[in-house]
Amino acid sequence: KTTFSIVLFSLCSFALMAQNSNSNGASSDFWRHVRFGGGIGLSFGDGFFSGTLAPSAIYQFNDQFALGVGLNGTINSRKNTYKSTIVGGSIISLFNPIEDIQLSAEFEELNVNRNFDENFVSNVDDNYWYPSLFLGVGYRTGNFTAGIRYDVLYDRDKSIFADPWMPFFRVYF
Repeated sequence: KTTFSIVLFSLCSFALMAQNSNSNGASSDFWRHVRFGGGIGLSFGDGFFSGTLAPSAIYQFNDQFALGVGLNGTINSRKNTYKSTIVGGSIISLFNPIEDIQLSAEFEELNVNRNFDENFVSNVDDNYWYPSLFLGVGYRTGNFTAGIRYDVLYDRDKSIFADPWMPFFRVYF
């Protein structure tokens, strides 16, 4: 498994380097429009831990429109209750009708795997895919955007989020 990951990473790196130059050896115009960002989350308390890593990249077509992809990996655990892993990806589109306002639409598909402790009352393990479609609006200043988004596909019984409304903070460099 580790060897496969290293080989896959190496092949992707070589492919990216090969696409970074054109026939003249000059830097490709494509990479000047790519911006990277993402999120890191860490939460812990009395017997609880949650960690998230969510890198993403967008292609900035012009000053108003960008389209990109993201990955998400989360680990949660509560002592004597459960452990869960959540992995998936997303596609995001960003539209700036004016410089300070950013509208977004993001489709996210997550695989949720929850393993409950055998001593917990409801020890039924779960493994399922959960789709989300977030529509959002934010205030943008430079590379930073803060706003609110709503999951139009929200399902109270399966969502990993407590509410369909959630704030967001987005940074792309």
